[in-house]
Amino acid sequence: MCVHRRSALSPAFVLAMGLGAATCQVVAQETQTQQPLVKIVATGGTIANSPEGRMAVDTVLAQIPEVAEHARIEVVDYSRIASSAISVQNWIDISSIVNRIFETEPEVAGIVITHGSNTSEETAYFLSLTLNYTKPVVVTAAQRQQNTLGTEGTRNLFDAIRVAADPAAAGKGAMLVVNEKIHPARDVTKRMTVRVETWESGDAGVLGLVDGDQITFYNEPAYKHTIRSDVRLPASITRAGQLPRVDIIYAYADADGVMAEAAVRAGAQAIVVAGFPTGAVTPALSEALDRLRDRGTIVIMSNRGGLGRISTDNRYISADNLTPQKARVLTMLALARDPSADFVREVLASH
Repeated sequence: MCVHRRSALSPAFVLAMGLGAATCQVVAQETQTQQPLVKIVATGGTIANSPEGRMAVDTVLAQIPEVAEHARIEVVDYSRIASSAISVQNWIDISSIVNRIFETEPEVAGIVITHGSNTSEETAYFLSLTLNYTKPVVVTAAQRQQNTLGTEGTRNLFDAIRVAADPAAAGKGAMLVVNEKIHPARDVTKRMTVRVETWESGDAGVLGLVDGDQITFYNEPAYKHTIRSDVRLPASITRAGQLPRVDIIYAYADADGVMAEAAVRAGAQAIVVAGFPTGAVTPALSEALDRLRDRGTIVIMSNRGGLGRISTDNRYISADNLTPQKARVLTMLALARDPSADFVREVLASH
């Protein structure tokens, strides 16, 4: 494998130096030269964590010699952090790295992002909305640490590499591959704490399966993504502070409007409401949201149950069937392109 190592790089270094600055150590055998080239962008998470601490991805790869039968590997060691520490700046950086790889290295067949589980769905969705290429991009994660009983991370990484190397995976937006399933970035959600079957794809279902003998796709995403996305990042946006602030407000029994008002005072241009499953909120919160909307704050209604499409009768903007956290990601990107409520409504209905 050809390994690019960049341990704990700062975003400024990544953007200033470009990918070509890394040192490449070729360790692949000649029999690998005809296999497709897959890049791994490592960010950390449980998939690269052990009781002794976080490890380099090439250490994990050493446990999977079968990879050589499917792909040549190069690793960009972007960071080694928990997914709870992933920030909007990290999303921008990772998207920039992936776009730059595809722009400058046309021989790359696909890219795998190793990631912690907690925010893997948000990172995958951000990438699916902002990438300028249709080649496969696969996020993968794990629930159990390396070198512990029942660890599934090596299998998930192996499967993700196989999907990224498969030409049939192109044109489907970013995907999340775990537990032998291929999930669409828009729909996948982590629902459980530590069990490995945590990821589900809600109303839409999985795109396909990763079996021992082959990869099979059964579905295609119908919504806009990658080159069809209307919210790809302009080249001028390189810092998290350039994206509008969007906050999520949770509906619960007897909730008032204090948190919503506070979010707007803190600078939120839009509020995503995790409403009751029907899309309703309490009378007090509803009054507060109406006041904020009339003052110019964009209000998006999603539902805290996470399944089903929301109908708002045009009182608020519907998040369709997006989870609150996905609706926030999309709304931030939409506002960066066009701050009008009409554009946000159009984007939420089509992405």
